[in-house]
Amino acid sequence: MAAPFPSPTKKWHSNIYQSISPTRLELSAKGKTVIVTGGGTGIGAETARYFAQAGASRIAILGRREQPLLDTKALIERESAGVEVFAASTDVTNKTEVDTAFSKFVGDGKIHVLVSNAAIIGPQDSVRDADGEKFLDAIHKNLKGTLNVAQAFLRYAAPDAVAIDVNSSAAHVNFAPGFASYSVAKLGVFRLWNSLGFAHPEMSIFHIQPGVVDTAMNKEAGGVAAMGFSDDVSLPASFNVWLASPEARFLKGKYLWTNWDVDELKAQAKEIEESGQLSIGLGGWPFGNSEWKSNWNSPTDS
Repeated sequence: MAAPFPSPTKKWHSNIYQSISPTRLELSAKGKTVIVTGGGTGIGAETARYFAQAGASRIAILGRREQPLLDTKALIERESAGVEVFAASTDVTNKTEVDTAFSKFVGDGKIHVLVSNAAIIGPQDSVRDADGEKFLDAIHKNLKGTLNVAQAFLRYAAPDAVAIDVNSSAAHVNFAPGFASYSVAKLGVFRLWNSLGFAHPEMSIFHIQPGVVDTAMNKEAGGVAAMGFSDDVSLPASFNVWLASPEARFLKGKYLWTNWDVDELKAQAKEIEESGQLSIGLGGWPFGNSEWKSNWNSPTDS
């Protein structure tokens, strides 16, 4: 289909394609330990399935509702022999529950890949009409859940671990006045993961707009109906597997729409990696001075 939004690639995808297929040997997750939050249904569940297909050894799926987690666990175990699947009912806004789930699953091991996918929409009111308490509570819950997960991840992360922030284009695009609370939350979540990446440059942190997928959360926001089109859940799931592979390292720290063609992105790798392209920041900065470097290049300098 023709790209319905601005795109850095000519090809626009709405479904899985060969370059991001979990069956590609180059994308193998063999021996890796993976954690997916919001893993019981939708994008999280499909992402867990695809990492299993890519050969991950151990996968944890965390979510608030137990039965969908158990159903997804059973499905993955039927489809992918040999993978160990851990499911734990976990409210990411509850630090104790998050810490307990990570501890039980990881033990003395390490996390190689984290997909931070849990989130809430919150009230869909404009700033003018918003109930202040509800507006701020939704922002707080999204940020608190992300912080709890990020801190648990850091305790167990492998030195070269990958973390994928399943974000939203609402962080940088104004779609409707009613997305104000969610937009603020998602921009805050982006900055939280961005700050983690700055402090731990040895890790690879990515941010994605997962597409317009017909999930329960998207239905709550009226997404598919409002847009008039949808993307298959296989697209973000397979894109996440690709991001966790060495092929995507040149995109660390970048904000990516899963619809963009990865082969075209790879063809632009040097330009993207050495510039502010695909980043959220101040437009034009540093205003033509490409050699400018921050005095705070290392967070450990004093």
